[in-house]
Amino acid sequence: MAYKHGVYVNEIPTTITPPTSVDTVPVVFGTAPINLSKRSKAPVNEPVLCYTYAEAVEAFGYSNDWSFSLSEFIHSHFALFAMSPVVLVNVLDPATHKTSVSDEAVTMVNGLATVKKQGILKSSVVVKSNDGQTTYLLGTDYTLDYDDDGNLVIQRLAAGLIPSNATTLSVSYDKLNPAAVTSSDIIGGIDGSGNPKGLELIDQVFPRFRMVPGMILAPGYSHEPAVGAVMVAKAGNVNGLFKAIALTDLPADQAYTDVAAWKESNNYTSERQINTYPLVKLGDKTYHLSTQLAGVICATDAAYTGIPYVSPSNQSLRADSSVLADGTPLFLGPDQAAYLNGQGIVTALNFVGGWKAWGNRTGAYPANTDPKDAFIPVRRMMDWITNTVVLSYWQRLDGPITRRLTEAVTDSLNLWLNGLTAIGALLGGRVEFRADENPQTDIMDGIVRFHIYVTPPSPAREIDFIVEYDTSYLSTLAE
Repeated sequence: MAYKHGVYVNEIPTTITPPTSVDTVPVVFGTAPINLSKRSKAPVNEPVLCYTYAEAVEAFGYSNDWSFSLSEFIHSHFALFAMSPVVLVNVLDPATHKTSVSDEAVTMVNGLATVKKQGILKSSVVVKSNDGQTTYLLGTDYTLDYDDDGNLVIQRLAAGLIPSNATTLSVSYDKLNPAAVTSSDIIGGIDGSGNPKGLELIDQVFPRFRMVPGMILAPGYSHEPAVGAVMVAKAGNVNGLFKAIALTDLPADQAYTDVAAWKESNNYTSERQINTYPLVKLGDKTYHLSTQLAGVICATDAAYTGIPYVSPSNQSLRADSSVLADGTPLFLGPDQAAYLNGQGIVTALNFVGGWKAWGNRTGAYPANTDPKDAFIPVRRMMDWITNTVVLSYWQRLDGPITRRLTEAVTDSLNLWLNGLTAIGALLGGRVEFRADENPQTDIMDGIVRFHIYVTPPSPAREIDFIVEYDTSYLSTLAE
């Protein structure tokens, strides 16, 4: 050791570990009009993080034809709820999910011909003369573009071979076919090259973006039992560490009195899912209720500093009616909506203050009444706490198991839990390092356990007032 003479200072790591922030990030699987993508390679089975409407449209395109399900979510989340960010995954592959159209007659006016179809792939377009005898060349005889509605526009070039007085062209093309996307495409798996597809991509979200998935959605597909089951399985085991919740739709082609039986018989009964029924409308646009509920949840969390202890129930939707699948209006009263809530189904109610999301129960209710499983905000708080702990204390892994370690963890966690209690996010919480849960054999093997006790507040789903006629006030008449 070198000889020293003086005053010296050494730093040591801070004993208290500040918590790592965990955001509520929806991850949405569906189909997009990727022929309108501005990217050099349109994203197919690739998670894309979007903070703005413009970013989402740049990556995936946008169509008012909501058979492209991601367009519905993009419009709802960014335009109606002004929430961000979101991770979007398009599973529509233009190589397979397409339809071919041959020799369609298209009218030309003032040198322009518009093919009023969504999803036309520019690379597949062949333009011929009306009699089919002349095949025109892109860039020489005409150009291709899309109008604001996503329709293909063919523009005649003055120096080309298309006659200036031509009134009709013959056009062949391939167009995207979202109807060809099945539940198997949403579920995905690992392809022959070892690449994940569909819901398997949920495990790429955190490694790509350093964000923990909070919700998993597949509007337009989540009412299919195979899809719903995989969404729930993925929600319970993200990267083997994190927990999320699946927002699932129940079929809106049945009466409200029948939907509870469907939920039970098709196993939409997990504490890891929020079941929604029916659809909602705003103007002439129809939304899956799961789509709008994601916006409600994000908006509610944002109003409470990102901590999910407040229920999305009785929070405003962006809707002016609720409808069945065929467009039939459905106006449930509080008693009818309460019936659905009692079956573990969130619905839409127009009673006081406009259209609201209505219901506090996860799919596990009524079979499972444990508050941590049955109440939406309690379940989400438990997940949020566990996800936060994983992120915050990952840095402590592989350090020596010493008294300094156990005290650092318990002290910092108790400070954090006390802060959550002070703002009302918890009724109380503490962490303990217990000898009976840490046998010497485990500690020798590098395993250490901390016991966290927490009580998130339950939502006030019922407020009762007792009104009594009190005869003692009759004496005031003689005063």
